[in-house]
Amino acid sequence: TIPDRVMAVAGIFEALTASDRPYKEGETLAQALSILSRMAREGHVDTDIFNLFLRSGIYLEYAKQYLSPKQVDEIAIEDYLI
Repeated sequence: TIPDRVMAVAGIFEALTASDRPYKEGETLAQALSILSRMAREGHVDTDIFNLFLRSGIYLEYAKQYLSPKQVDEIAIEDYLI
């Protein structure tokens, strides 16, 4: 379903960027979006949902609220759109 596909993209993004893991630091925006972009190209996550995630800017709203400043690097969404 659409809600399931949305939750998949959001959940993977959150897991990749989570900084509360004792065994690994959270990825930067560029790293997380690169991984998600590859997953979308390979059919692991919904391409349309991923593109909407980028175009809506919700990834950046989340990042500004929950990520450390060192994780919020400059990106160009055109580099990640499918």
